[in-house]
Amino acid sequence: MIILDKSEIKHLLDGLDLVSPIKEGFKQYSKGKCIIPPVAELLFDNPPGDVHIKYGYTTNEKYYVIKIASGFPKNEELNISNGQGMILLFDQRTGQPLITLIDDAMLTDIRTAIAGQICTEMFANKIKNIGVIGTGRQARLQVRYLKNVTDCRIVNVWGRNKKKSRKYKEDLLKYGFDVKISKSVKELAKISNLIITTTSSEEPLLHESDIKLGTHITAVGADTTSKNELDISILKRADLIITDSISQCKVRGEISHALLKNLISSDEVIELGSILSGIRRGRTSKNQISVADLTGVAVQDLQIAKAVYEKYLKVKNEI
Repeated sequence: MIILDKSEIKHLLDGLDLVSPIKEGFKQYSKGKCIIPPVAELLFDNPPGDVHIKYGYTTNEKYYVIKIASGFPKNEELNISNGQGMILLFDQRTGQPLITLIDDAMLTDIRTAIAGQICTEMFANKIKNIGVIGTGRQARLQVRYLKNVTDCRIVNVWGRNKKKSRKYKEDLLKYGFDVKISKSVKELAKISNLIITTTSSEEPLLHESDIKLGTHITAVGADTTSKNELDISILKRADLIITDSISQCKVRGEISHALLKNLISSDEVIELGSILSGIRRGRTSKNQISVADLTGVAVQDLQIAKAVYEKYLKVKNEI
């Protein structure tokens, strides 16, 4: 079995197209060709943290995947990355382990950012101002990956910690973004027609009254049952509600909270893969408010692990 660390994986990612396979993964998932069991989860209180185990396969394919990824917010106090974990890829025909990717959750961060990029490309109007709630790794990657689909380089960020907000501004400047620090989420929302939420908040940060017509929201922070970044009234008001997995959004993420309160029905929710496949329609007018609630699906992990593994084999054969 091959074992690669984070630096070796980074080298293989250079020049590797990950958007196409992840789009294809979403399509296959929404066509019912993927076997993805419910997420296994461990939640910790002291220190706070969560561990997700995601696993599955696509029928009539070569591989299956098991991923362990964690988030421990207080790790930074120990000078350790908040995200930890690994992805294991197996031969679907024999069960043989093929590769272990010890990536400190890097590939999870990347595939999540790519999903955000796909949603922006498909559902956002011409972007005039990017609003970001949160200042962590995902808040950075979401914006960096937008360079592939928009010319907008104006970012307004809000974070609880002013020092981290200033560091965020400094870091994004290196990638050509003009970052302004907002005093409040309300201020950020009033000037942004694309809003990305990336925090682990368990209380709504963004409210329905803050949102202007034509806004697209990509929410990636609420990946457990307790996390909640959006006021559920936003989902009730939204004209278009998208998720990566309807079955998953019923039990975790922003949509689950609105469903629990009967503010929306599951019939109003559309899977991203169905829109990518042309089965369902996306945005139909400029004034529509759209929300993409992304809790992360194992098919993304399968597709990115497969791409890295096959790139490794290709490079090895060329030596």
